[in-house]
Amino acid sequence: MFPPVSTEDWMAKITTDLKGADFNRKLVWRTNEGFDVQPFYRREDLKGLTHLGSLPGEFPYVRGTRDNNEWVVAQSVQGCTAEEMADHARHIIDRGVEAIRVKLGKGVEPADLATVLKDVDFGKTAVVVKCCPGKAAETAKALVKIIEERGAADLFKGAVEYNPFRRLLKHGLPFPKDAAAEGLAVYEAVKNVKGLRCFAVDSYKFNNAGAFITQELGYALAWGAEVMTMMTGAGMTADEVASRIRFNMGIGSNYFMEMAKFRAGRMLWAEIVKAYGAKELDSCKMWVHAVTSKFNQTLYDSHVNLLRSMTETMSAALAGVNSIETLPFDKCYERPDEFSERIARNQQFLLRDESHLNKVTDPAGGSYYIETLTASIAKEAWKLFNEVEDNGGFDAELRKGAIQGKVNESGVKRHLDVARRKESLLGTNQFPNFTETALQKLQEGGKSCGCGCGCKEEAADGAVEWLNMDRAASQFEQLRLDTERSAKRPKVFMLTIGNLAMRLARAQFSANFFGCAGYEIIDNIGFNSVKEGIDAAMAKEADVVVLCSSDDEYAQCAPEAFKELGDRAMFVVAGAPACMDDLKAQGIENFIHVRVNVLDTLVQFNAKLLK
Repeated sequence: MFPPVSTEDWMAKITTDLKGADFNRKLVWRTNEGFDVQPFYRREDLKGLTHLGSLPGEFPYVRGTRDNNEWVVAQSVQGCTAEEMADHARHIIDRGVEAIRVKLGKGVEPADLATVLKDVDFGKTAVVVKCCPGKAAETAKALVKIIEERGAADLFKGAVEYNPFRRLLKHGLPFPKDAAAEGLAVYEAVKNVKGLRCFAVDSYKFNNAGAFITQELGYALAWGAEVMTMMTGAGMTADEVASRIRFNMGIGSNYFMEMAKFRAGRMLWAEIVKAYGAKELDSCKMWVHAVTSKFNQTLYDSHVNLLRSMTETMSAALAGVNSIETLPFDKCYERPDEFSERIARNQQFLLRDESHLNKVTDPAGGSYYIETLTASIAKEAWKLFNEVEDNGGFDAELRKGAIQGKVNESGVKRHLDVARRKESLLGTNQFPNFTETALQKLQEGGKSCGCGCGCKEEAADGAVEWLNMDRAASQFEQLRLDTERSAKRPKVFMLTIGNLAMRLARAQFSANFFGCAGYEIIDNIGFNSVKEGIDAAMAKEADVVVLCSSDDEYAQCAPEAFKELGDRAMFVVAGAPACMDDLKAQGIENFIHVRVNVLDTLVQFNAKLLK
């Protein structure tokens, strides 16, 4: 038997190993969500957590709304006509999809639903219909008519997604009609089909705009509460409203925190619905559809999107959501093809049917770390929820542009973190594929703008701020696309000299640095003299020469290399040596190291090199 080790013993050992370094600065992670994450957790950290003690399927549902972990595999239907959508729906259902999402508009109207759904067995496949603004009631009636004609009212599962706030979020424009009246009309149309939800809380939009985890959850709760207030005020009971709400939530790549988000969300929503006076416990269950994020999808090295969406899907699956849509890896730059759709489906089948994640309910339950994260996220999200309520509610805050503004501020912060590499996007701002080109993807995909630059409609009179949906990679992608479009691809030559370990490390860092702009990288194993290196660089017609050596050697070799090179190419020193101020005094301007803003630096190089 090993003797027990106390927290104090662990801390003493860690303090010794840190050799005087500050514990909080070195090992404690301050999250964007506003709380600290410790490097280790123990049983004592669970003391005082009030959500512990319930079983899966028990109020307040932190451990899940059911006693199993079966989720529904969902996928969106593609097509420009009703017939095309019908064919595609049949195609993906035949390949294992259990829920389809149909988006109306652009030539496919509510009256076309019968054609779109002609081959769908409502007893086996759930159907979710996203309707156009102002046509929710018409869509609901059309869908219910089809359900009743087939005698499937008791079998049907799905939703008509009525979202009166879509225009405010997307265009800054208020909903033109009485939202409560239309919501009531939608409910009256669907109320005899118990499995048909009709009020959509689309918080995935916040996720795709770069919101922090607690922001998405806090605003989702406020959104749901606004629906409860609006519809109970129109005459519906709390049970009637809550049992028809569908939360469509995003999934980011922060694996454990996303898992905790869904657990915290169920717990808080149960308390909110109870506060509205719901009489049935089932009404307090949060119905969650999760969809992988678009915010971190990338145009370059796009197969890495599969890694991101896989961990995201795992977070949602292990958290016990009701259904999941894993987006195809190429969705950010083209209409997904058969291959990308098949892989997206198979990601869920792999997790469910081969990894058996559906066989264990709430595997995170009791984890010191995840239970603590659940409580921390719940605390911060609840603060945000109350802040929205104190300011007049979700609708009032949207009409002022307040929520959109705060989410956009978070998006700016995350874009800055990407620019500084504090947030990594593999293949985009870290370890890019030097030889990859992507301009042809945009041309072949038929996108008007695949760079994610945030092209928007012009603001109309009376519009407030709306969500900025720029992906995290958009600015780096624009930078690299500019390089592809230029007449000449700049060449970056690594002048490696001196200390072997330092020159190799700094050459690799510099190659990855300039590779983010799509430049041609010319690496070398080392030179015996500065002149030999400069001569080799000129023989290769280099546009940029990067000196890679040790800090101690820079004081001598950097001025020598700078003088030898002259104005034949741009000169860069890899690192931030102690002698940097002396080197700057001698005219050396360009230094690259871990503290620089990679994006801004490369934009400056592009401005000089792509003339």
